[in-house]
Amino acid sequence: MTATWNRPTRTMLNLWPPLLGAGIRVTRIAPDWREVDVEMKLRWWNRNYVGTHYGGSLYSLADPFFMVMLIENLGNDYIVWDKAATIRFKKPGRGTVFASFRLSEDQISEIRQALTTREKIERVFTVEVKDASGTIIAEVEKLLHVRRKIPIPV
Repeated sequence: MTATWNRPTRTMLNLWPPLLGAGIRVTRIAPDWREVDVEMKLRWWNRNYVGTHYGGSLYSLADPFFMVMLIENLGNDYIVWDKAATIRFKKPGRGTVFASFRLSEDQISEIRQALTTREKIERVFTVEVKDASGTIIAEVEKLLHVRRKIPIPV
């Protein structure tokens, strides 16, 4: 693990222009970076023509977190990049929406293990964006590219 949670880290993320501009707020970061919770209130600047959450803002809610969580958990010997993403809108988003990102020890171990025999891998991570009642508003899949900085000896 390369970092531990602290209030300044969460504050910096909340002031980061792409999140701040969309009205996204990080509400919790676990000390081990395996859990991150975010929310977004419906505001005049993040609503679409019909008065619901703008799709781009819903995607922004999910964009950086799995990549950052993996970087923090794998450490400096690995490179992690976003490679692709899809978002499936399930229902119109009204009010405050939430996303809870989770990364298990098994997922981290499996990635490390896979990279002992392969130069690079890709993994899909999924998060659901929900409203206050728990209804799924959107589902976002992130395809992440992971490789070791130091090549595997041949």
